[in-house]
Amino acid sequence: MTNKAILAATLMTTTLFSATTFAAAPITAEDVKKAQAEWAEAIVAIGKTKGNGETSQKTARDVIERLYAYSEGNVLFKPTKAMEDQFRETEREALSYFVGGSIKEDKGFALQPWSKVRFADDAQVFIDGDSAISMGNYYFTDADSGKEVKVEFTFGYKRAENDRLVIFLHHSSLPYQAH
Repeated sequence: MTNKAILAATLMTTTLFSATTFAAAPITAEDVKKAQAEWAEAIVAIGKTKGNGETSQKTARDVIERLYAYSEGNVLFKPTKAMEDQFRETEREALSYFVGGSIKEDKGFALQPWSKVRFADDAQVFIDGDSAISMGNYYFTDADSGKEVKVEFTFGYKRAENDRLVIFLHHSSLPYQAH
């Protein structure tokens, strides 16, 4: 093989590999459980900042940036206690939901505060390569009364560029109650 042939083969290989985009690692059920545990801990952490507006804002902003996919594109977020403005399409609106702010009806869901958030073990998980959807119930324990509140959820996850799971879909609602 001549030097020209070796050089040509090297250039072709380099070009081929530098132009190739490698797919994200497939999501596993364990990845989803870890993401849910991280989200639950984050809600409790935000609640611990109640009464300190600046810290609450910073903590919630960090949680949203770390756990939600707003920096990667659209997030479909329909929070539990949202009636007039039902959807949170921006980071600013998500922040308002968790700690109050730009949307009038938002009182700061995460500032309840909650002493514990747990995802039920019977939640369903659908995995499709680098995205996953989980649906089930999660339970919020009121830090003051100890009362546990059952809430229904659907979360959609995808791998971010930094290989972490981020939430691109979050729907949450209280169970139907017949009158």
